Amino acid sequence: MTSARLPRLPIAASLLTAFLASAASAQTIYVSNEKDNSLSVIDGKTLAVVDTIKVGKRPRGITLSKDGTQLFICASDDHAVQVLDLASRKVVHNLPSGEDPEQFALSPDGKSLFIANEDSNVVTVVDVPTRKVAFQVDVGVEPEGMDVSPDGRWAVNTSETTSMVHWIDVEKRQVVDNTLVGPRPRHAEFTKDGAQLWVSSEIGGTVSVIDTATRQVKKAIDFHIKGVAKDRIQPVGVKLTDDGRYAFVALGPANHVAVVDAKTFEVKDYLLVGRRVWHLALTPDQKTLYTTNGVSSDVSVIDVDSLKVTKSIKVGRYPWGVVVKG
Repeated sequence: MTSARLPRLPIAASLLTAFLASAASAQTIYVSNEKDNSLSVIDGKTLAVVDTIKVGKRPRGITLSKDGTQLFICASDDHAVQVLDLASRKVVHNLPSGEDPEQFALSPDGKSLFIANEDSNVVTVVDVPTRKVAFQVDVGVEPEGMDVSPDGRWAVNTSETTSMVHWIDVEKRQVVDNTLVGPRPRHAEFTKDGAQLWVSSEIGGTVSVIDTATRQVKKAIDFHIKGVAKDRIQPVGVKLTDDGRYAFVALGPANHVAVVDAKTFEVKDYLLVGRRVWHLALTPDQKTLYTTNGVSSDVSVIDVDSLKVTKSIKVGRYPWGVVVKG
């Protein structure tokens, strides 16, 4: 007698659906609220704020530790980087940060934290395990954006007033090259393979795509939104998908996120979000993008496959940074 065969495709589809639902429910989104001295905690499944954590004064940049157990917070007006234990949701200690830390980046091994000190024109490098300053590097005026190349060779910093990207040789512990970009560069992000560096220029209204090997600008991407004055299009946050398909650019008071083809550098679309969109974060599966919208004090949720804004989540006053743990 021939036994009946169970249908494979519906089971596979249901298992996939269950897996994706489980992954989403395991995700937690953390948002720094600059005016409220707090973090909003958003559940990835319900997309609702489930907790508010009081932290230091004027929290801006935030990033996860490599093992995902801690969150680093730039408490700018406290001149400190706070370390939040995610299990207890308590600040367990501070790291020495230099004056007015704004953005930072972890080395690939998670042991070194590179911090932009806006008021003192230096980059402070902290040894995370020992909680001590390893070294400092003089850079341009009003340093802001920071990133570290995937191979750990380069740390880059953008200086707002100098309008440059400063290339710090990590081994030599010094700036060895500078790249001129548009006025007031704010954010820097390497592609996953490290071959390119994308840098936003807020006043210049452009994003520069820089070849890492030559440290030369290969493309300056411009933005035009019908009905929006040119001087309101101010690129700030940039987020690149791991597959090299998209670059998402937060356009500040233009209240839109630009969708850029990361291979051709052509702008594909503009997505209307909240007021003064500042920074961006992708979920680990790259299916969802979250934006912080400072003036409207909310977070927009974007479905990456459809390129549609699906939800707005009210958070604290002036949300600035955002990360996703999942």
